[in-house]
Amino acid sequence: MRDPRVRSVLIPALLAVLAALSSGCAATAVKPWDRDLLAQPKMQFVTSKLQHAIDQHIYFSKEGSTGGMDLGGGGCGCN
Repeated sequence: MRDPRVRSVLIPALLAVLAALSSGCAATAVKPWDRDLLAQPKMQFVTSKLQHAIDQHIYFSKEGSTGGMDLGGGGCGCN
């Protein structure tokens, strides 16, 4: 069996490491003079809504599934 002292030290140490790693993402802030660069169309995930809709239509036509990317379903059409 494990020593209870090891467990009492290990759990807080792991929680401290997890807190330190997860708080590093919140420390970044976008400076006001950088916001214009991030607002450009080339920085968006979907630059053209029409092109994205066409790509999604082709993808789901080839996959044979329906419901978009959020729903599950097979290509057999039995759902």
